[in-house]
Amino acid sequence: MTILVVGASGATGSQLVEQLLIQNQKVKVIVRTSEKLPDSWKTNDDLQIITASILDLSDAEMRSIVSNCDAVASCLGHNLTFKGIYGKPRRLVTDATSRLCNAIMANNSKDKTKFVLMNTTGNRNRDLKEPISFAQKCVIGLLRLLLPPHVDNEKAADYLRTEVGQNNDAIEWVAVRPDDLINEVIVSPYEIHPSPIRSAIFNAGQISRINVGHFMASLIMDDIIWRKWKGQMPVIYSKST
Repeated sequence: MTILVVGASGATGSQLVEQLLIQNQKVKVIVRTSEKLPDSWKTNDDLQIITASILDLSDAEMRSIVSNCDAVASCLGHNLTFKGIYGKPRRLVTDATSRLCNAIMANNSKDKTKFVLMNTTGNRNRDLKEPISFAQKCVIGLLRLLLPPHVDNEKAADYLRTEVGQNNDAIEWVAVRPDDLINEVIVSPYEIHPSPIRSAIFNAGQISRINVGHFMASLIMDDIIWRKWKGQMPVIYSKST
């Protein structure tokens, strides 16, 4: 398979790339700079590094990049700095998602492309009408007003749900919702649920970035796992011990 990963230089995106390379997959990454990428990536024949700002690519360039890809994965996010949170582009994740999907659809491939979006457990899957407490609704409302990245995550998932939908001729999708992200060095047991089983605001669980990368890679490579979760927004937690 050939997989495009955007947001590959981030803490979770880099874990996804590593998981794909371990499985000897062909990987393309789009990064603004290659300076901080691991040296092992730069010498890996299975990895193609495209140095560009994704929203600055032309439509033709985007179509060319995705043209031979079996899957596209987005681990894009906003830097946790004042500029990253409140500066431009405020719709980085949403605009990248829509542009990538439009490029896939414009290519008119006879085979469907898998699209995997890293999202957040703080975002509800409105297809399932997931219930949340009044207090959590109030906090989420404040987050929408105060933190543009939260709105960006919501709109990116909504684009897949409502614009791409469940019966698209070119794209099948999954939006992965991790809970509180932590760093670990090895893959550990984790569990997947269709909806949150705890409050993302008042009783958040944890999940390692490497486990998120492992699950996203498994979705891409394992058709049984893909069929189970396509068109859904699964939530991932570390397994209780």
